Amino acid sequence: MSFAHEQRVYIEDTDAGGIVYYVNYLKFMERARTELMRSLGFGKNRIFNDGVMFVVRDVQIKYLGSAMLDDLIRVTAEPLEVRGARFIVRQQVWRLGELLTDANVECASVARSNQLPIRMPADMREQLTALINKE
Repeated sequence: MSFAHEQRVYIEDTDAGGIVYYVNYLKFMERARTELMRSLGFGKNRIFNDGVMFVVRDVQIKYLGSAMLDDLIRVTAEPLEVRGARFIVRQQVWRLGELLTDANVECASVARSNQLPIRMPADMREQLTALINKE
């Protein structure tokens, strides 16, 4: 199942021509992943209290079009794979039905204390896995 989060493109997201600077799509995706986790009950406070942080381990991204200043974009986050200490999310950025960016983002869970890999909390793994099995 795909989660969607709408965001507005602000001037700080664009270059001098009003086109979204390529790296800012990663910020849009980060926000959508954060909102996905929040919607599952795993806001920052809950995650930090569990002693867990998430880091991006790998990104495979294709840029297909450009968002512009003041566009309203829809950023999706769809879990594809969940393992003990990592998960992969397919993320897309859309504007009015046009696919602008398509990416697979691999996130790893690490301990806040030492940044070493640790297993995600079981309830988090279960909820992310349940999203994969939903249609």
